[in-house]
Parts: sequence; structure tokens; C-alpha cells
Amino acid sequence: MRVIAAGRTDVGLQREHNEDSFVLLDQHGLFVVADGMGGHRSGDVASKLATETISSFFNTTAREDATWPFHYDPTLSAEENRLITGIKIANKSIYEHGFRSRDHQGMGTTVVGMLFSPEARRIYIGHVGDSRCYRVRDEKITQLTQDHSLLNDWLRAMPELPESQRSEVPRNVITRALGMSDTVQVDVTLDDPQPGDVYVLCSDGLSSMMKDDEILKIVLESASPEEAAQRLIDGANQHGGEDNVTTIVARVVED
Repeated sequence: MRVIAAGRTDVGLQREHNEDSFVLLDQHGLFVVADGMGGHRSGDVASKLATETISSFFNTTAREDATWPFHYDPTLSAEENRLITGIKIANKSIYEHGFRSRDHQGMGTTVVGMLFSPEARRIYIGHVGDSRCYRVRDEKITQLTQDHSLLNDWLRAMPELPESQRSEVPRNVITRALGMSDTVQVDVTLDDPQPGDVYVLCSDGLSSMMKDDEILKIVLESASPEEAAQRLIDGANQHGGEDNVTTIVARVVED
């Protein structure tokens, strides 16, 4: 199997500049979306630092004799360790940059990364924050990540919370992001892909503007990842485009 992917990003209709970033590293089977935040245009600095740092780490560790700056967890696969370490290095880079620069203090970014291993025939998804990964399979859509948000924390603690009270909890407050501390916890999800599966990585500029079934409909109707990515961007803007919107669409095909 192999993955065919395409990415798109757009400033949206109500923001002055784009603080999102994404990268496609086909040679490593790695695809990353980052959604930056912070004043003085710090968000775009943070998101670019995330994608560039993770890319650099994967390029460097392509060599077998490469050394890693974080502890290697023997209970995890090499792919999981590599993805987690790349994200942790990005966190450290963003935190230190913000610490040194008065203009960029407090900057941060969410991140979601998908790593495809053709040898293991497995997909690894690492994320911090509320950028998401969905999987479309058999005409159904499944959210594979869980937002690190105040609302989700409340729902985990009180799953029976009435809708009337849920609406009072701010939906845009995230509880975990890169750059907030010198350490970060990275959540990793494993998935066994099948030919025909489509994975959608996105910033909340997409997921907050479109319902899951709307995302599903576009993916099913699109002939290619390029078409799906552009139509998802267009759909978010048609729904108001309240935020920057970024997506990567990755299709699994038989090699």
C-alpha cells in the first residue's frame, strides 16, 4: 500500500493573516497540520516552527546512526517513538523561541501528524490540541483524535452533562498545545489502513465550520485528494470562514 496526499490552506474570510501551516513529506509517509496562536503574528511563527522542526527531525533521523534527543520508549514501536519525539522537539523549539523573544512570548500551536508505515501496514497519528484526524471508510466517517479542549475535559469528567450546560462551556479553549511548557504530552493513535481509506487532517477552522457528515460527503464525491482538499476549504468558507482553515487529505491505495 501507499498514500497519495494533498494539502490546502486558506486565510478564511474573517482573519487578516494565516497562522496555519502544513507539510507533506511523502518520502517519509509523514503529513502534518499545525494551527498557531498568539499575538503579534506569533501564531504563524509557532506553526511554521512546528512543521519545519518535525520535518528536519525526520530528515535527520532517516540515517540509522542518528541520535535522538529524547528517551526512546522500548514499549513503543520505532514509528511511534519517531513521531512523538519529532513533536516534542517542535514543542521545545517553540517554547524556547517564545522565551527568548518578547514579541513571541506565549505563542503556541496545535498539531496533528500522520505517519504511514508501508512495512508495518499501519498508520500512526500523533496530536496535541484540537487539530483533528478523521478516517473515511465504507462511506462512514470516524474521528480518530480527541480534542484537548476544556469542553472535552468536562465531558470526560461528566459524560451525562446536559446539552443546556454543555453550551455554556467555551468550545474554543484548548488545554494542551505546543509551546505552553518545556514539556508536552503527545497522544498517539494507531490505525490499520485498508485500500480506499481516506484520512483527513485539519485545523479547527474546518471542523468548527463543517459537520462530520458534510466532510464525509465532500470526500466521497471527490475524485482525488487535491479536489477533496480544495472543496473542504471552500466549504468552510461558505459556512462563514471564521478562522484560517487547513486540511490534508490522504488516500490509501494498493501499490
